[in-house]
Parts: sequence; structure tokens; C-alpha cells
Amino acid sequence: MATAESSSHHVYVGSDVIVKIIDAADHSRLSREIALAPHLPVGLTAPLLDSGLHRLGVRDVRYACYARVPGVAPGMGMPGVDGVSARLLAEEAVQRLCRLHSWTPTGPTEQMLREPLDHGGFTSRAALFAEVENLATLDRHGTGPRRLLNGLTAIAKRAPLHAQAVVPVHADCHWNNWLVHDLRVTALLDFEWARYGEPFDDWFFLARFSDPHTETVLDVIAHATTTSLETLRAQCEVREAAYLASDLCIALEHPDTHARMAVDRLRALEELIVGRYWWHHTR
Repeated sequence: MATAESSSHHVYVGSDVIVKIIDAADHSRLSREIALAPHLPVGLTAPLLDSGLHRLGVRDVRYACYARVPGVAPGMGMPGVDGVSARLLAEEAVQRLCRLHSWTPTGPTEQMLREPLDHGGFTSRAALFAEVENLATLDRHGTGPRRLLNGLTAIAKRAPLHAQAVVPVHADCHWNNWLVHDLRVTALLDFEWARYGEPFDDWFFLARFSDPHTETVLDVIAHATTTSLETLRAQCEVREAAYLASDLCIALEHPDTHARMAVDRLRALEELIVGRYWWHHTR
């Protein structure tokens, strides 16, 4: 089996199967994905074939074995994808996400999706203000220019009072987690962050990581969901602010291990605040 790139797992790809392995003590998100897999809408993701714990020396490892679905991930920013193809893929992705959002989990599956999950996303205006204040406190050396912190504060002031938990969301559906074959979406992978939330939690990921096709994807979402583009932009902006503030706090708390993340998130924050990422096409 060949190894595949992953930031959080050991992933091995065979001709018919894909295996994910992680130290069982690292986090419980793979267990969440394994528990969800048999109950998700049919055809949404790769079928789970087997899973469990395995003793390896002095530690336990958790594994999940999936049937290999045809296709490859378009990748962050959909490199090499033309505008027409990007629209077609976005339309199919939105259809699949709408199926997820209309799914009604029951019993233990519903309970698991409603469990508190420290996902780093937007939960409330008050929580976003608190995260920005924490970021300002941690940033003793002025890593983030004051104008960027002021920009985050301005976004927080415009944020809704609370995020709702009304539908199942994937909450990590960037284009590395989709499989595409012959310009058809074949699967959505990696349900480790799935939870109850708002559809905007998924629309943010789909649009933000479609650059340079963000405007196309926003247009597809707006038409499919009868949501105004202004509302979409505002909701996506709030979610990006929350994720960036959360990640930057983590990076500043652990500078030795997250230096690269700090650089990446500061660049994204510059695009968000100074470049007005979600609004620059409206000027």
C-alpha cells in the first residue's frame, strides 16, 4: 500500500481500500467518524469496511478501513480547474451538503453530534470577542499588527449573537476532503469534525478554499439555497475570523511547535482584514 499525505493520521492507500491509523491517545475524532459512518446518507462518503483498536507494542492504535472510491481530491484552491468545471463541481458538492443538512440523525448518533466539540469555529458574538481579547493578551511581542486585531474586533461587533445548532454539518469540507472523478463528485471524506451547526459552517469551507473560484462557488450556493450573497459573505467572514483567532491563539501559546501555522494564519488574516477577502469583488 502507498502512503498518503495527512497532517493528523497515517493513511495508506491500496487498490481497493484505504486505511487510516492514529495513536488512540492522540484524539477521539476518528472514533467519532467511525461511529457516524454507518448512519450517514447513502452514497455520501466512502463505505466503512472495518475498524477497531490494535495493540502495537506498548500503545493502542485506532484504525478505520474504507472501501476506495474512484476519484482524487481537487485540492485546496482547486488548482488547474477551469471556471466551468469549478461551477459543475460546486453544484454537485452543494447538492451533497444539502443532503447532509436535511438528514435527521436519531438515537446515539444524534446525541454524539450534539456533544460539545472544541471546533474553533463561530459559536457566539461574546465568544468571538473573548477569543480576540485572548489573542491580544497572548500577542505580547506584537506579532499581529494592531490593525488586524482591530479588524477582528470590528467583525465581532457585526457578528450574530449566537450560532444555532440546527442541522448536521461536516465542518471541514474544503476541497482536500472531496473526491472527484470525470468531473463528478464521488465522495465527501473525513467526518471527524461533524456536529450540529448551521449550513453556513459548511458553505464557508466550500467557498473559502475554492480560490480563485470563490465567487463562482458563492454564486452556486446562493442560487441553490436562495440565500443572498450579502448574507453569505457576512456569515463566511465571521466564521473565518473565529477560526483564525482560535488558531493564532494556539500558535502563540505553542510557538515552538506552531511557528508555521502562525505565519500561515497571519497571512490569511491580512487577506481577511486588509484585503477584505469576502467583499473585495463588491467594490
